[in-house]
Amino acid sequence: MKRKDFFKTLSLGAAATVFPISNSFSKKSFEMKSNNEKSGVIITKLETFVFRNATFVRIECNEGIAGWGEADHDYPKLTSSVIEEICKPIIIGKDPFDTEFLWHHMMFKGEDAGSTGLLPGAIAGVDNALWDLKGKLLKLPVHKISGGFNVDKVRVYGSFGRGDNPKTRKGPEAMAKAALDFVSQGYKTIKARMQIRQLNIDPDPDDTFEVIKAIRKAVGDDIEIFVDYNNGFTPAKAITLTKKLVEHFNIASVEEPVTYHNYEGLRQVVEAIDIPVMAGEHEFNRWQMRDLITIGKADFINADLIKCGGFSECRKVAYMAHAFDRYIMTHNTRPTLATAASLQLVASIPNASRVQEYAGARPEMGLDKLFENYFEFKEGYLTIPTIPGLGLIVNEKEMIANKLNN
Repeated sequence: MKRKDFFKTLSLGAAATVFPISNSFSKKSFEMKSNNEKSGVIITKLETFVFRNATFVRIECNEGIAGWGEADHDYPKLTSSVIEEICKPIIIGKDPFDTEFLWHHMMFKGEDAGSTGLLPGAIAGVDNALWDLKGKLLKLPVHKISGGFNVDKVRVYGSFGRGDNPKTRKGPEAMAKAALDFVSQGYKTIKARMQIRQLNIDPDPDDTFEVIKAIRKAVGDDIEIFVDYNNGFTPAKAITLTKKLVEHFNIASVEEPVTYHNYEGLRQVVEAIDIPVMAGEHEFNRWQMRDLITIGKADFINADLIKCGGFSECRKVAYMAHAFDRYIMTHNTRPTLATAASLQLVASIPNASRVQEYAGARPEMGLDKLFENYFEFKEGYLTIPTIPGLGLIVNEKEMIANKLNN
């Protein structure tokens, strides 16, 4: 189908919604399209681009237009294999506008590969690329075709961690310096990630108090501080420590205070403290998110658009959360297509938190040269991209030249 014919078809479809069909029309003068008639656009090619710490997906259609998405980054080669073996055979030859049909087929045809972790992380890359493709075909940003919520920009918080390597793990002074760096860039909210993890629950010794003390002293009293325990404590310890941090340093929120999926323990923390609790980066589908909301009672839901099934699934999670008066605060430490997809989501839902996670440009990741443009950041705000698709233009030559060969 020619591009002009494609848009002509769309225009006729739009007209049908404005002027309903009545019995006075004959079949000869006006015929409804059957429900299974397609747009005429067909997916012809899928490629994965694997880097040491990133997985990207390119999907091309018969119109000669390609969409790009980002998948989970934790195991790039494995994620790429799941995309190639499970997702690719399902979507080749299909209509890219059937994203719901394709998403559910990828999930339930591939569910033996795991409905949490690798499979939803792989599906995320494909689904995000399909939304990027749809936006480019329609010449609109994704938040417009998803249903815009009249959002032009969003306030972001600076997110920084201590590191998992014991030899290079940042102490209080280094963490205070990192916090001050974000504040100097215009951030009014920051989040310190303690990165304790499940193998070191209730660490002894624990210098979390000293770290937050140093950060508060460095940034002053007017900066909002979030603290991410990264699954670091038992409920009793998390409650005691949080109350102490609130009393002494006026922290504004904590994230993942107990081991993820310990929803009963999470609920204990939520009910015992007077500040909001965030969780959700380890929930990979709507069913886990349902339990996080109804059992764990988290106040803010940290949906991750490259882990939790992509734009399509996170959009469902957002509206489910909205029914329970919960905010979506996207989990996102990737300054690439993950940020682009996150911004498109928060610009199209009614319950986006007033502040969203953003870790800055992160040049140390070596991924910035893969894109021809970047996000507009000013005075603690990111502008919602308005170019067609997700909002980042991929430098395909750099993507091909720099991907891993094996």
